[in-house]
Amino acid sequence: MFRFRPVDGAFYDLFSEAAQQLVVGAGLLAEMFDATSDSEAVAERMREAEHTVDDMVRAIITRVNSTFVTPFDREDIHTLATQIDDVMDLLDEAVDMLLLYDIPAMPAEVSEQAQVLQICAELTAEAMPRLRTPQQLGDYVSEINRLERSGDRAHRRIIAELFGGGYKALQVLKVKDVVECLERAIDAFEAVATTVEQIAVKES
Repeated sequence: MFRFRPVDGAFYDLFSEAAQQLVVGAGLLAEMFDATSDSEAVAERMREAEHTVDDMVRAIITRVNSTFVTPFDREDIHTLATQIDDVMDLLDEAVDMLLLYDIPAMPAEVSEQAQVLQICAELTAEAMPRLRTPQQLGDYVSEINRLERSGDRAHRRIIAELFGGGYKALQVLKVKDVVECLERAIDAFEAVATTVEQIAVKES
C-alpha cells in the first residue's frame, strides 16, 4: 500500500501572512496622502513590506515544488502567490510615484481609490485563512467585485476632472500615472478574488 504524506497546511499560513502585508502596504499608501507624514520614511517602510512579500512568495513557490500533496491545485497556488505579489508591487509602485512626483494637490477622488484599496486588502487578509473552506468565500469574491466597480467609477471621475482644464499639462501626466497605477492595483485585487473563486469551484 502507498502511504501518502499529509497535506502541507503551511500554505494557508504563508498566504495569510502575505495578505497581511497587503494590509500594511495599503495603509502605507494611505499615509502618503497625509500631508503631515514623512514620505521618505513611509516609502522605506513600503519597500521593506514589498521585500517581505517577495520572500513569502518565493517560500510558497519553493514549497509547491517540494511538496508531494498540496492543499489545492498546484497551478492555483502558483497563480495566487504571483497575484498577491503583483498587488504588492503595484502598491509599492504607487507609493514610489507619489514620493518622486511630489504632486502638490491631488483630485479628491484619489483618496477614494486609496480607501477602496485598503478595504480590498483587509477583505483579502480575512479571506486567506478561510482557504481551508473555500466554498464559504463567495461573500468575499462578490464584495471585491463590487469594490472594483466602485474603483472604476472613481477612476472615470478622476480622469474627467484631470482633462477638465483645471490642471497644468505636467500635473495631468503625473496624476494620471498615479491614478492608473491605483486602478491596476484594484484590478489586481479582483484577480486574486477570481482565483479564490476558481479554487472554491474546484474544491466543491
